Amino acid sequence: MQLLIRQITAGILLSALTGTAATAQQTSSIYRQGWIDFNKNGRKDIFEDPVQPAERRIQDLLSQMTPEEKTCQMATLYGYGRVLKDEMPTAEWKTKVWKDGIANIDEELNSLPFNKKAASKYSFPYSRHTEALNTIQRWFVEETRLGIPVDFTNEAIHGLCHDRATPFCAPIGIGSTWNRALVSQAGHIAGREARLLGYTNIYVPILDPARDPRWGRVVECYGEDPFLIAELGKQMTLGVQSEGVAATLKHYAVYSVPKGGRDGNARTDPHVAPRELHQIYLYPFRRVIQEARPMGVMSSYNDWDGVPVTGSYYFLTELLRQVYGFDGYVVSDSEAVEYLFSKHHVAADYKDAVRQAVEAGLNVRTNFTPPEEYITPLRELIKENRLSMKTIDSRVADVLRVKFRLGLFDKPYNDPAPADKGVHTTADEAFALQLNRESLVLLKNDHETLPLDKGKLRNILVTGPLAAASTHAISRYGPSNNPVTTVLDGIKTYAGKDIRVQYAKGCDIVNPGWPGTEIIPTPPDSSEQASIAEAVKLARQSDVIIAVVGEDEKRVGESLSRTDLSLPGRQLQLLQALHATGKPVIAVLINGQPLTINWEQQNLPAILEAWFPGPQGGTAIAETLFGAYNPGGRLPVTFPKSLGQIELNFPYKPGSHADQPSSGNNGYGRTSVNGALYPFGFGLSYTSFSYSNLVVTPQKQASQGDIHVSVDITNTGKRKGDEVVQLYLKDLVSSVTTYVMQLRGFERITLQPGEKKTVHFVLHPDDLSILDRNMNTTVEPGDFEVLIGTSSEDIKLRQGFTII
Repeated sequence: MQLLIRQITAGILLSALTGTAATAQQTSSIYRQGWIDFNKNGRKDIFEDPVQPAERRIQDLLSQMTPEEKTCQMATLYGYGRVLKDEMPTAEWKTKVWKDGIANIDEELNSLPFNKKAASKYSFPYSRHTEALNTIQRWFVEETRLGIPVDFTNEAIHGLCHDRATPFCAPIGIGSTWNRALVSQAGHIAGREARLLGYTNIYVPILDPARDPRWGRVVECYGEDPFLIAELGKQMTLGVQSEGVAATLKHYAVYSVPKGGRDGNARTDPHVAPRELHQIYLYPFRRVIQEARPMGVMSSYNDWDGVPVTGSYYFLTELLRQVYGFDGYVVSDSEAVEYLFSKHHVAADYKDAVRQAVEAGLNVRTNFTPPEEYITPLRELIKENRLSMKTIDSRVADVLRVKFRLGLFDKPYNDPAPADKGVHTTADEAFALQLNRESLVLLKNDHETLPLDKGKLRNILVTGPLAAASTHAISRYGPSNNPVTTVLDGIKTYAGKDIRVQYAKGCDIVNPGWPGTEIIPTPPDSSEQASIAEAVKLARQSDVIIAVVGEDEKRVGESLSRTDLSLPGRQLQLLQALHATGKPVIAVLINGQPLTINWEQQNLPAILEAWFPGPQGGTAIAETLFGAYNPGGRLPVTFPKSLGQIELNFPYKPGSHADQPSSGNNGYGRTSVNGALYPFGFGLSYTSFSYSNLVVTPQKQASQGDIHVSVDITNTGKRKGDEVVQLYLKDLVSSVTTYVMQLRGFERITLQPGEKKTVHFVLHPDDLSILDRNMNTTVEPGDFEVLIGTSSEDIKLRQGFTII
């Protein structure tokens, strides 16, 4: 009741800004006991009655809407600092297109990272933001004719994209955890923070398989394998939506393999065969939609087989709704509608692009331009009878369905009070640190170089262009304004006063003329030589060298694909100069994609993959280097040895990786470098594990039955550690060529020295299914093999079973 009184009082104050005292009296009277008179007609309509079924409420509301109001529910209004010029509603809003409502407002008052125009006094303290969104929501409820609430959307792949929200490491790091429970908790945190801050819909998870490491957005994917992506994406979605917030999946579909891995303006022509389309690129979307019921899907701006996805009835209606059962609303990626005309040239003009997208199944258009640029041609198409009202009603109904499902028509406002205590708590901070820890992957550790023994060290050199860097820890798609602990800071803190920690940058991330110098090399100039020489001088005085190398957010990310995957700039030359001192050099990789670090793997004693860690990454890395934490992450992507091997990824078809022997039948293969530098699923530990007692039951099963698998894992080393037990499935004979094997189960477990655990898996019929020659999903009779291992190449145990 107190919240209702505050809402009514705030409504009167808002009316003083936007209207007369009579308006204030009218709007204050719309709040009734147990319902809200959204259309302000003095009676409880069906759509205003919380006890009525959602579909009745939707149809009742649709019947009262004008074409102007319907079309406003089909567009996004980008928030303050993007399209909105006002932080709070003004009298001028009554003259804007959103006087008839709007589908959603994106990134409103979140103080978007790296965008000074979006900095807002309303983003923090958290309760002030909640109050601000209440004020904006109240304007739409009280000042528009039908009072349809707004869906407040925001990005969330690195944690909620909001001022000082809980920051996560990059999604490629989240994928490296192979930890469902951890990802579920991340979803809960992002969803809870969104709800407390007033957001109702967040764009997460990204379900794109990262099959080409040159592509810049590998850093924002969970990995290359569809099963791993589906399992983690499902947990993220369930976590978010359990908090009463919608999750919107990105980017549907076939978005992550532009031709040659090129991005930026080249956002077309993925070379993907139909069977691969369904088994690799659509698999995560199908699984997550069917098993987690997300309320949103974002349509991508690329084509497939010549048809743009955002203009494809097959993708947006037949597959998404009729086959997968999606019942939320589809929002376009920015400029996806415009691209039908401007890039794909399948529409003669922009208006026809709008028509194609709506008829295909698009619900809401998003772009960084005013919403009337879409709404106006949409209204013209209706008047010209080029778009039927039946189609419009269907698209609007999907949007309203999500708003009813979110409870916006029953409780459009949020209590600001819990936000200050419930966003970015001490427990959330501890979780973010643990997420950073579990994302770390130990790639090499010869002669137990790691962990470092503090008792044996007096001087440490920390060097490399990423050692003191921080900007990679703050994503445009994640929280802003959180303090960052660099790797240098983390090492200094952990080393304490008894160890001297010196620092020299050594070189910049890139050199002048880069990336052109990757094609035509140039020698280091005098300043670059001096910088490397300074690091070498300090290296000679040190017991161990920690070189933090890799990429930053300007070298990998959206529209930042690469044409080479070696360490950029002079970083390899720095490592070689340090190695020549004879002192042990430990490489810590800060990067967003697999790198072809062949010299590093051959010559350096230890390599730790850290990806793009969050703001606490420096602490997690230092703890791991010194043994306070035992790394247990596993690679969610394959590391190639050479660009010439691409595509080199998992799963793969027989013979597709050029792994023929050097002699015998078909035994040439001496003209190419074969094999992965690090295979999918790879990762080391400071301890060791043994595998035993693999049991698969039943040995014979009907096609619709489950197969149960168990295996014993024992920590045979001297340290507590995590093992990621991986189950791969091999279909021995099938009617079509299938993958050599496919990931169909994984479990991350923690074991004390000498401890043994039994890990259980269940294989469902869907795990055994293939697309047959007629593209029908089926489980074919025949022999299968279960393979249990520590990576896709290190198989410890195997046992067969038969489907009859």
